[in-house]
Amino acid sequence: MKKILFIAVCAIFLGCNGNAQKNSDSKDQKKFPVTKSEAEWKNELSPQEYAVLREAATERAFSSELLKVDEPGTFVCAACGNPVYKEKYKFDSGTGWPSFDRPIDGGVAYGRDSKLGFERKEVHCAKCGGHLGHVFNDGPPETTGKRHCINGVALNFIPDDK
Repeated sequence: MKKILFIAVCAIFLGCNGNAQKNSDSKDQKKFPVTKSEAEWKNELSPQEYAVLREAATERAFSSELLKVDEPGTFVCAACGNPVYKEKYKFDSGTGWPSFDRPIDGGVAYGRDSKLGFERKEVHCAKCGGHLGHVFNDGPPETTGKRHCINGVALNFIPDDK
């Protein structure tokens, strides 16, 4: 009986080291048009931008000035300037992060993120692979039903009049 219990416990512990943390669609496995070394990215980005865009960190909720943007324009990737979202698709989700119901066509790429123990759809810049945020299915039902929950530090805003 002790032998069976020992084997069962070992199987459980070894089973916990499975594929849940592996990310088969990881951005590291994809090639993006803009590629730089991590040292180059660290030189070009602020520490917070680097943490979010290159290490998939999340900025503190309600900390982004971009939550207040409500004029026509385009949100671009803070790392490479790639246009990713239009202001007209931005909405107040109440979550504390800039939220959009859709990206600019071809502006973003997607992957899977299972770091929290469950799978989420991760959003990357299609040009440099920078982590932008995640997509959830709780957006405005009258449009796409999607909520692109995006870190403001990963974006820059360019008003239409410039």
